Amino acid sequence: MKYEVVMGLEVHIELSTESKLFCSCSAKFGAEANENVCPACAGMPGMPAVLNKKAVDLAIAAALVTNSEIASVMTFDKKNYFYPDLPTGYQITQWFAPICKNGYVEIETPGGKKSITLQRIHMEEDAGKLIHDPYTRSTLVDFNRSSVPLVEIVSNPDFRTAEEVVAYLEKLRSLLSFAGVSDCKMQEGSMRCDVNLSVRETGNTVLGTRTEIKNMNSLKAITKAIEYESQRHIDALETGCETLIQQTRRWDEDRGETFPMREKEEAADYRYFPNPELMPVHIGMDWIDSVRSALPEPAHAKFERMTSVLGLPEYDSGLITGNRNLARIFDETLAHFDKPKEVSNWIIGDLLAIAKASATPDDNIVIDCKKLAEVIKLVDEGVINRATGKKLLVKVFQENVDPETYVRENALGIVSDTGLLETAIREVLAENEKSVKDYQEGKQKAFGFLVGQVMKKTAGKADPRTVNEMLTDMLSS
Repeated sequence: MKYEVVMGLEVHIELSTESKLFCSCSAKFGAEANENVCPACAGMPGMPAVLNKKAVDLAIAAALVTNSEIASVMTFDKKNYFYPDLPTGYQITQWFAPICKNGYVEIETPGGKKSITLQRIHMEEDAGKLIHDPYTRSTLVDFNRSSVPLVEIVSNPDFRTAEEVVAYLEKLRSLLSFAGVSDCKMQEGSMRCDVNLSVRETGNTVLGTRTEIKNMNSLKAITKAIEYESQRHIDALETGCETLIQQTRRWDEDRGETFPMREKEEAADYRYFPNPELMPVHIGMDWIDSVRSALPEPAHAKFERMTSVLGLPEYDSGLITGNRNLARIFDETLAHFDKPKEVSNWIIGDLLAIAKASATPDDNIVIDCKKLAEVIKLVDEGVINRATGKKLLVKVFQENVDPETYVRENALGIVSDTGLLETAIREVLAENEKSVKDYQEGKQKAFGFLVGQVMKKTAGKADPRTVNEMLTDMLSS
C-alpha cells in the first residue's frame, strides 16, 4: 500500500475508589448533578489537596499488569488551561515524575502477537462535565466528576490499523477490570480514548502531520473515526484539497465525520510546574509487593487454566473470562461443586439467560454461589430434573431461597416410582390415540409430544430419561 497509518493512544481510566483523588467526596457514577461537590473539588481558594492512597494503590496495580517500570518517587504538577469544567483553572496531573513508564501490552493480531509499548502511565484528576442544552442554547456544568481519580495510559505510535487499536483496548479493559483497577465501562465514561493519528508514505520514517480525536468512548465509534480520519489524511496528501495542520478534532457520530475543535497544544502551552501543595510520594518495594500480592489471576492466565487444566472449550472459557464477575462466580461455584463443564453450562446457559430476562448486566449479577452449586448438584444427583432445576435457579436468583429446603417444601423431587409413571403414561396414551397412531406410522415428532404430555401430567417432576425408556417399551408392546 502507498500509505501507512500511524497511531498512538491516550487512554483515560477512572480508578475504582470510593472517594475522589484529593478530597473525601464520593466518586460514584450516576449521582444527581453537583451532588458530590465540596469546596476543594469545586476549586475554592485556600482548599489544600489531600492525596487518596487507594488511588495510588490502583495506579500501582495498573503499572504491574501493564509490565511498567514503577518510579521510586513520583510528584504531582499543575497543568494550566482555562475551560468551564475546570474550576481551578488548572488540572493536577503528573508531568515531570509520573508513577510509571516503559510498559507494554501484548495483543493478538492476524499476523500473530504484537507488543504495544507504553511511554508512561500518570495519575491525574478528572474535570467536570459540560451539558449542552440545544433548546435553551445554554451550557450547564456538573462538577461531580471534578477530581475523580484517573490514570492516563500513553502508548507509543505502534498502531497501524483500527483492528489493532480495538484489540489493545479490549486487552487493556480485561487487564484493568480483572485487577480491580477500574470497571472500564466505556458507556459511563470510566474508559475514554484519545486517538493520535497521522499518515505517511510507506517506507518513510518521518511521521506525518498529527491530529488528535478526543474523548472516544465506544469501540465502534473509534473504528469509524479512524477509518474516516485516515481517509481524510490520504485525500489531503493525494489531491492537495486540504492543508493538514496539527489539531484536536471531535467525532460526530450522526454525521460520521470528525470536526476541528482547536489547534493541538504542545507541553509548553500548558505551563507545567510542580504542585507546591503535594509532597513527593516515595514508592518502596514493600508497597509494590503488597499491591502485587493482592492482585487476582489475570483474564488471559485464567483462560489458559480453564482450557488446559480444567478442560473447558475455548468458547466457554472466553465467555467466562470476558467478565470479571462471571469469572468470580465460576470460581466460587466450582469450589462447592467440582465439575467444571457442568458449572460452566449452568452459568452460560441458564444464569445469563435469567439475568438477561431481568435486564441485569453481567457486571451486576449477584447470586449466592454456594446455592448455585447446590442447584447444580441436585440435578446432577437426580434429585430434581433439569427443567425443575432451571425454575429453582430463578427462585435462587430472585429470592435467594435455600435450594434443598425449597425442593422439600414444594415436593419438587423427581417422580421415580415406576408404578406412578406407568399409570401416567397409560393415561396419556389413552387420551392421545391419534399421536400413538402417528408414532406407529413413523412420525417421530409424535413421540416428543407424548413425552411432553407425561411431563405435564407429572407436573414436570418425572425423570425424562425414565419416561423415554418406559414410553418406548409401552409403545412397542
